[in-house]
Amino acid sequence: MKKQSFIKGSVILMLSAVAAKALGALFKIPLTNILGGIGMSYFSSAYSLFMPVYALTVTGLTAAVAGMTVKYAALGEHENAARVRRVAMLVFSAGGLVGSGAIFLLAKPFCLYFAESPQAYPAVAMIAPAVLFGCITAVERGYYEGMSNMYPTALSQVVEGVVKVAAGLFLCGYVTSHSEAVLAMFPGIGDIKAISAAAGILGVTLSNVGAAAFFGIIRLFSREKVLRTEQSVLRSRRDISSELLRTALPIGISAVVTNLTALIDMWTIIDCLPKVTASSELPPGVSPQELPQFVYGSFAGIALTVFALVPSVTNMLGKGALICVTRAWERGDKASLSSSTSQVLITTALIAVPAAFGMGVLAPEILGFLYPNQPDEAALCVSALRILMPGMVFLCASYPLFSMLQAIGKPSLPLKIMIIGTAVKLAGNLLLVPMIGADGAAVSTSVSYGVILAASIAAYLHITSLRLSVLPFLKIIYSGALCGAAAYVACAACARSGSGGTAALFASTVSGAIVYIASVYALSGVTLRKNGKINSAASKRTI
Repeated sequence: MKKQSFIKGSVILMLSAVAAKALGALFKIPLTNILGGIGMSYFSSAYSLFMPVYALTVTGLTAAVAGMTVKYAALGEHENAARVRRVAMLVFSAGGLVGSGAIFLLAKPFCLYFAESPQAYPAVAMIAPAVLFGCITAVERGYYEGMSNMYPTALSQVVEGVVKVAAGLFLCGYVTSHSEAVLAMFPGIGDIKAISAAAGILGVTLSNVGAAAFFGIIRLFSREKVLRTEQSVLRSRRDISSELLRTALPIGISAVVTNLTALIDMWTIIDCLPKVTASSELPPGVSPQELPQFVYGSFAGIALTVFALVPSVTNMLGKGALICVTRAWERGDKASLSSSTSQVLITTALIAVPAAFGMGVLAPEILGFLYPNQPDEAALCVSALRILMPGMVFLCASYPLFSMLQAIGKPSLPLKIMIIGTAVKLAGNLLLVPMIGADGAAVSTSVSYGVILAASIAAYLHITSLRLSVLPFLKIIYSGALCGAAAYVACAACARSGSGGTAALFASTVSGAIVYIASVYALSGVTLRKNGKINSAASKRTI
């Protein structure tokens, strides 16, 4: 099996993530324009229950399988690497069945008593099978990533995105355009937006089915040969399953804690918002009783969707870092450990910082372009999106750090860090949402991710005894600020000349990108190999 370097593997995964996110935007943005704020509240409520269960059963699985596979491959124990794949498929398929059943059984009480939205029940029920197929896909992705072959993961992400767009939008559009006939089929619901949201969610489930089927086709037509060595000791299935669970569960629980932020937003915004907006002017077509759902659906469906675009791409750097850092740690190669750490953190900053400045400056133009049919929802999210931008940078850097902590044998540390961050998020929401509404949820999100990043960096550098130079990151921040300034000036110039909308957004984006690239080049200190070094500290610890 052909292996790829960190840079090549990360580039493959990042390109696939960009493609997957573009497809995701083609799915969720039209979906939001169809459903509106209230319909998106049903959609987001389904995700709020789905994601913690999905995270527990799936999120840690890919990383655990990849980490164990690369470890055995680095030691030349290829038979054990192949056995990891088989054992993981058996154990976690069973876990996926349990997770799917749990979502289905919890759907109705969750919607009635927690989300206070019984109309969200069909959407929650439709997403339940996605956990099972997500587990199957996660095992396959983890195995190929552990063998340093990122192409299967990349292609499966594209397949998943294509199926989601095609199936989700078709089903949602069909339900909306045939509302009378569909409502006659479901007389107990009475709200076409609830059924439309369920149809959109069904597209998400089918996308997971498509990704699992993709790997099934690969297994059917490929003839992978397992290298056999006389020196290797074949690990028992019990030992492998125990190690998988020890590795995957802390990561999965950390991901559950991460996804609890969505539940916190849903609970606090819906429950506390009436205190804020009782005297506010209502958007057209929204009753006072529907206002909390409208604001929550707008914040979760628009502001958080745009917020998550860049982290989902830089998250792919964490997958590449996991492989390289694990290999360096297992072999005691401190120079490679330093180089890999430097590459992933600086590359993350190079992507995240200018995106944050640009999206913050151009928030009204971006939201107006993406959601032309929902101007009230978009206007509500402008200030929240700007407040979320620092948190986006912190989150982008936290993802690869979590992978690297796992790679050096500390899979439980991200869980402890995430518990602290989630406590900060909950306290912030309870304090700020009653005062300033959805903007308060945005503030607490950025602050919580800042705490998480600071704790992650401190823990990783302490354990590895590496030193991190801040100068390259200061130069990136300076260049990012110039990018935002250039975008602002270009946007203002377009407004004065009477140009607006798409033309102003395009001109501002191009201007900011040109200035950013020129600034990075001129400073000549933002390079991965020459000026982004992390030097080993004097330490008696041998890795």
